[in-house]
Amino acid sequence: MNDLVTLGQRIRHFRAAVGLTLDQLGERVGIAGSQLSLIENGKREPRLSLLTSIAAVTGIQLADLLDEAPPSKRAALEIELDRAQRSTIYASLGLPAIRAAKGTSDETLEALVGMHRELARRAREAIATPEEARRANTELRQHMRTLDNYLPEIDDIAESLLANVGHVSGALTHRSVSRMAANLGFELVHVNDLPHSARSVIDIENGRIYLPPASIPGGHGLRGMALQAMAHRVLGHTTPATYADFLKQRIEINYFAAAVLMPRRPSLEFLRQAKTDRNIAVEDFRDAFGVTHEAAALRFTNLATAHLDLEVHFLRVGDDGSVSKAYENDGLRLPVDVTGSTEGQFVCRHWSARAAFTRTNRTTEFYQYTDTPEGTFFDSTQTGTTAAGEFSITIGVPFAHSKWFRGRETMNRTVSTCPDESCCRRPDAELGARWSGKAWSSARLHAHILSPLPAGTFPGVDDRELYEFLESHAG
Repeated sequence: MNDLVTLGQRIRHFRAAVGLTLDQLGERVGIAGSQLSLIENGKREPRLSLLTSIAAVTGIQLADLLDEAPPSKRAALEIELDRAQRSTIYASLGLPAIRAAKGTSDETLEALVGMHRELARRAREAIATPEEARRANTELRQHMRTLDNYLPEIDDIAESLLANVGHVSGALTHRSVSRMAANLGFELVHVNDLPHSARSVIDIENGRIYLPPASIPGGHGLRGMALQAMAHRVLGHTTPATYADFLKQRIEINYFAAAVLMPRRPSLEFLRQAKTDRNIAVEDFRDAFGVTHEAAALRFTNLATAHLDLEVHFLRVGDDGSVSKAYENDGLRLPVDVTGSTEGQFVCRHWSARAAFTRTNRTTEFYQYTDTPEGTFFDSTQTGTTAAGEFSITIGVPFAHSKWFRGRETMNRTVSTCPDESCCRRPDAELGARWSGKAWSSARLHAHILSPLPAGTFPGVDDRELYEFLESHAG
């Protein structure tokens, strides 16, 4: 809709520049003036043939008409006002929309737009809370479960862009990623001074995508970060108004990056052959496409149910047992709080996601069967390390599906009765009697609990730092 509003403003601008009324231009291009008015107000999408005729009559190139920039400062204000009045924030006030008439002064428009900006800023500040984020994240996880974590329309877009750069199979190169960016009108620029609150920055005006230094070991993450940045443009994202919007966009850009790095067709060829051979292994999938273990595991969840008839679960767990990411559609009972959120909750000590940390040899995946009140599950877990500490990545399936996976012959088998606290949370009765009242531990404070978002911002980007960064690199 925003694109149609901009297009309508440009048509109106060029029509006025040649001194034509709505009826006069409509007569020359073969439509009624009333229909042309709907187009200029962004309420109807014109055919390309009509746009070509309008460009010819007004003496401009079609590309000038289709430019995404507002044709004037006044038009920019009208577009911003229209966009603001379409927002859920304004709709919640129950107030009527104000149409910017010809007689509305620029000062009045500036005042109205300024009030909408402040309204949006205050709304962003109000929702920049952990509680809102957790609620929105839980709803999104439940929604993705109904979709089997599969977004085919994004896969279609990824396949089209890959075809445009000639990529057929194998690991996607940095050169192909750069060519893809160039096709979208962007240059990839690696800098050492990204804003602390940003993973990447898109300079739309100058056609640049700023990324961290190219010297990051392995560079695997840089391809993904570049693709995630491009995804915002490819998928038509606008500034998120709520945490739900923000998290949905995060899901979509991560999905897009995975769909480009591990394209649907070759990925399915690889995984179907592995299933035929009864040798599915995330580590093989990872190595075939040159990505991280976590990326491969998440991509597997995108394709497993829709194309391989496998129900699955995924876990990323810290070395303290806390969940940072989770997904399931196979009936595994995830640990949740009273709001239904699983992030930050602790998985059972008997689960593979925690048992894998006790291994001495961690170079390969750890396999385990776990009997739970919901049934028996087979898991493969790989551990890793970051500056923040150790973590584990787990892909699991119900026992009936384990026959397709490498490691199914493992003798590792445990029993978990969580959330029953007697399973693994309460201390052994004998040890409790031995040490109760005889010890004191100074608890480690999780710093993220006290880490606020930058004041007055959502979803956590420091606008001052961002704009100063852009200005310093604009020359």
